[in-house]
Amino acid sequence: MKPRLLPFFERAARFALHRRGFESRIIPTGVVPLHAFVAAGEGPLPTTVLLHGIGAAAITYAATLVRLRPHVRRLIALDLPGHGFSAAPEVRLTPEVLFGCVREALDRAADEPIILVGNSMGGALALHYAMEEPERVRALVLVSPAGARISPEEWGALVRSFKIESVAEARRLLGRLYHRTPWYAGALAPDFRAVLRRRAIRDLLETTTLEHFPDPRRFGELTMPVLLLWGQSERIMPLEALGYFRRYLPAHTLVEEPSGFGHCPHFDDPGRLAARIVDFARTAVPDTHREAS
Repeated sequence: MKPRLLPFFERAARFALHRRGFESRIIPTGVVPLHAFVAAGEGPLPTTVLLHGIGAAAITYAATLVRLRPHVRRLIALDLPGHGFSAAPEVRLTPEVLFGCVREALDRAADEPIILVGNSMGGALALHYAMEEPERVRALVLVSPAGARISPEEWGALVRSFKIESVAEARRLLGRLYHRTPWYAGALAPDFRAVLRRRAIRDLLETTTLEHFPDPRRFGELTMPVLLLWGQSERIMPLEALGYFRRYLPAHTLVEEPSGFGHCPHFDDPGRLAARIVDFARTAVPDTHREAS
């Protein structure tokens, strides 16, 4: 069954973003063209790029994007392959294919070193990109990121939680994404199930292993400022992953556990998430902040 409600909400949200000055851009890559929401900003902070998680889309950042725009020079929110308004690749979407596609898109889309924000799988991609191209990342914000080499048992349980077969399972997983589950989440469960059964998403779930995540011994290469946000209501990622990042991320990393944030803070409180990103960026990139004062 094809999603029905989600496409309606996605198109309505896209229309609303377009009305606010955001454009839909197609970024060519060697794998598949990727859709992105792009807007000129109104502030001095560097171009800011947001990467979403598995089964999500760039449009889920809409309220956060609107709040970031007054503070940055440019905004980019990328739809990953087979997600949102991006087509699925003809080849199997493995972690290698995914990262190569995202890396190429980021290199093409941003004309200056960026503030890179990633949630969940988007956090793992952001972490990987920052390690591979550190000169292109001014500051890194990881929001409940994937990418920790947790125990095989925890990893297996995490993967299984996204292999949705029934609407009831979709409803339970949706409930775990939020600090406080909204009243309409149950109505979205059938569509959410259909999204997670897309071939591109199934490919990722079937091909990703712990060995695809960066060697933690390389985390010391992250010389840019790093902020890790891990909400107190996180119910998707195991607590073991937070301990892993605390142990291996560089000593200069700011690790915060905000109340009222679940796995996707841009669902729970987009205004507070945007404000924290801006405050961190002003400290992380003080030269641009001074120019604004």
